[in-house]
Order: sequence, then structure tokens, then C-alpha cells
Amino acid sequence: MAGGKLSPRQKMINLMYLVFIAMLALNMSKEVLSAFGLLNEKINSANTQANTRNQAFMDGLATKASDEPEQYAAVEQKAQEIATISSDLDTYLETLKAGAVAGIEDPSDYEVMDKADYFNNLFFTGENLKPEGQEFLDKINNYRTSMIAILSDTAVAKKVAGADDIKAAINENFSTDQVEKRDGTKQDWLNYHYEGFPLIASLTKMTSLQNDVKTNQSEILQKMLSGQQAAALSFSNYSTLMDAPKSAYYSGETFNGAIMLGRTDASTVPQEVNLTLDGRPLTEDQYTVQGGKIVLNVGAGSPGDHKIEGMLVYGEGGEKVEVPVNTGFATISKPNSAVIAADKMNVVYRGVDNPMTVSIPGIPDNKVSASGSGLSKASGSKYIMRPTQGRTVNITASGTLPDGQKISTTSEFRIKDIPRPVGTIRGETGDGGCVRMQRQGLEISSVGAMLEDFDFDLNLNVTGFSFKVSGQPTVVVSGNKLNSQAKGTLSRARRGETVQIFDINAKLSGNSGYKLKKISPICIELTN
Repeated sequence: MAGGKLSPRQKMINLMYLVFIAMLALNMSKEVLSAFGLLNEKINSANTQANTRNQAFMDGLATKASDEPEQYAAVEQKAQEIATISSDLDTYLETLKAGAVAGIEDPSDYEVMDKADYFNNLFFTGENLKPEGQEFLDKINNYRTSMIAILSDTAVAKKVAGADDIKAAINENFSTDQVEKRDGTKQDWLNYHYEGFPLIASLTKMTSLQNDVKTNQSEILQKMLSGQQAAALSFSNYSTLMDAPKSAYYSGETFNGAIMLGRTDASTVPQEVNLTLDGRPLTEDQYTVQGGKIVLNVGAGSPGDHKIEGMLVYGEGGEKVEVPVNTGFATISKPNSAVIAADKMNVVYRGVDNPMTVSIPGIPDNKVSASGSGLSKASGSKYIMRPTQGRTVNITASGTLPDGQKISTTSEFRIKDIPRPVGTIRGETGDGGCVRMQRQGLEISSVGAMLEDFDFDLNLNVTGFSFKVSGQPTVVVSGNKLNSQAKGTLSRARRGETVQIFDINAKLSGNSGYKLKKISPICIELTN
């Protein structure tokens, strides 16, 4: 046979040829025909078992692809391509074999399969090939080139260990090049293997080809899967995570967090995400899945502890596996300024709502409480102080640290009355002097009161006042504008004369029961 380094399969085929030659020389020993028949049976049995294994492999891979599509979908797609190519050639060979024994009454009687007529007549016509012979060659060539193309795919080659060796074996076992005979001459591949051989020998060769097809399929698929699994288990798909029993520690405590590995690759994508934040279900726009990580996109919320609970559902073996989630985070008020206090200026004013902020650094607002006479909570760390009696008030802030320790602090505030208001006419105070204005303007102007340089914007409503023109009786007015009697008195005043408005009465808007200090009077110099 051909020289050079031969594969075990080719050595076996060469040995078969020697036996065939001997058979021809010995006029086809019936015992040898039976021996080849038994060999064909054994290979057929091996093929049946290989079919079962390959189908089980494909079913298992389909389940994995359904459970973890990011990791196994591409592998299953290539596996289906390989299965289709293999099935095409296997089915074709099985059809040829069935046609060859269709006219034999007992297909297990191998001693009658000593003739070469069937495949000689099917494949050859003189020195040329029939269409059926060319189809046989095309099927072999298509299988070879298609399998080599898949194994040459970069994505497949990375997952199949020894892909080059498998390609070399396929090229050798399914080559249809001319074969060099012992005498040095060359013969076409189909003639060399199938012309003039007993039927049982040709059937056994085809069964052997089927076995090679199934073995190649099994070997490639198993190596593809093991390569994918090795890639998935690579440490490059992990990142370090910190697991700590609490989110904040205090000076002097022992930090007892643990560093561990967590999968971050796309092969660990959950099929379902069922999470809640503080009992409220998260919607799909509140999280994204990135490389196996569930990245939340939610507001930090109000200061305090927030719980994230629920289940992540993964696929395993075609079933759903629930992984519980029980974690959380703490939100604290964001510091946006330094705390600078004037020690002697802890003051609140009687009669108004004094806004206050009460917080303890490192403790969420929902773990802080404050108390004091006249103090009420607005929201979060915001409070309102409405002092009543006395000259001082104590405010106590209490909180609970994450470790359960309670702390409490008390601060004293002085209570002061609202300062003395000043009278205004037309919104002007005169700045310590008189307001200069025309007689007609005074007649229609409103009398008011205001608090100069006071920290609160208070609305003072004037309810009455006294009006005095020099040399004339004082007129008492209700409301905030001159009445007819006051206007009559004003009409008798001369140019340049000073008019006084005094005894101004006003009430605090929203707190009419509060008694304001006496309001400063105002004078007006008439300009006409």
C-alpha cells in the first residue's frame, strides 16, 4: 500500500485489502466473508451506541443553552451545524447500504455477499464514473471541507483542544485523492476502495466511514463544551467583593469585613430578577444586567437604612433555581457646609416659627429624635420651634448608633421677643428723619410697619393709628389709610409743615394673639 506514516485506521484498511487480495486468490473463503460480516455487525453496534451518546449530548447542551444562553447558545449553534453535516453523510451512507442488501433475502447471510456487481454497476461505467459515483465522492468531499471550515473558525478553535490534529485526521480519513498502489502507480480513490470488492467488504467500509463520522462528532463536541466550561471557570471572570456586616464603623472598633470572589461574566445572567427596595418591587428600568452583575439604578432615598430583598432566578438542568437576596445600604444626609456656631447666639424668637436642623453625624435621620418645649418635627432632620413662656428652652437630640449604642445631647437656647417695629408711609421709614412727600400723595398712601434687619420675613398688618397736624386736634384712624376726617385736617396744613403718624397698631400675620412692641412713629414733611 502507500508508504509513509499511516494512521491506525489506514493500517487496518490496508490489512483488509491484503485479506481481500488473499480472498480473491483463494476464490473467496466463505469463512472470511462471515468474518467481515461479523466485523460489520460490531461496527454497526458501536455506531448505535455513538448515536445514543451524541443525541444525549445534544439534548444536554440544548438544556444548558436554555438555562445559560450567554455561555452556551453559541456552542449549541456550532454543535447543531456539526450534527447536521454529520447526519447528512451518515444518512446517505445508510441509504446506500440499504439499497445494496434490498435484494438479499437474508441480510445476515454474509456468505452470499461475495459479488462486486452492485457497487460496480452503481458507481462505474467502463473507466468513467456514473452520477451516483460522483455523488458519493461529492458527499465525502462536502463533509470534509465543511468540518474543516468549522474547526478553522477562530471561536471554535479556541475551545477545541488539538483542533489542528482533528483537522489532520479528517483530511486523511476522508481524502478522495488518488491512491498510490504498491507498484507505484496511482488509482482513483473510488476505484481503489470499491471497484471489484465483495459486497460485504464494501458495506463494512461504509459502516467504518459512519463510525468515523460519529466519532469525530463526539470528540469535537465534547472538546468544545469542555473548552467553554474552562473559559467560564477562568479566574478572569471573577472580581473581589467585600462582605461586611454593617456599612459604617466608628473609631476604636474592629473592622470584620471579608474579601471574597464573585462571578462577573455574562454566563451568570439570571433568568428572572425579583427584588424589592424597602418592600417596593423594583421595575425593569431600575436595574440593568451587566456581565452577570445586577446594577441598580435607584435613588438613595431619605436618610436611614434601606433593605434590598428578593430572589434571583437562574436555570440549572432545565429547572429554575432561586438564589435569595438579603442585603441593604444606609443613606446619611450629605454634608454640604461646615458647622460654625456662635456660642452666645443660640437664640429663638417668640411668636414666629423658628426652623431648626437636628442631626447626629454617622446616624441616619430616622434613628435620631429631638425633644423640647414647643419643638415639632417637620421632615427628616428639619424641625420647627415655637417658644412660649420663659427666657430659655432646652432641646435634646437622641440617636442610636449602628451597634445599638444610644447617645443623647442637650443644648440650651435663649428666647427673645420680636424687636420693635418701625412705622412706614408708602413703604418708607425716613431713616431717622421725615419723609418728604406731596399732600395728594399722603392722602392715598398706606401706613405700614416693618422690622428692620430681622432674620424672619414677617407680615405686619396695620389696624389703626393717630394722625396729628400741628395746631389741630389729633385724629384717630381705623385701618391703614387716612379717613375723611384726617384728610380734612391735612387740607388745613401749610407747605413745609410736619405731619405725625403715631400710636400705630399692628398685628402679626398668622399669629394675631402675639403682642408686638410699641411701633416707632413716623413724620412727613409736606412739599406743597
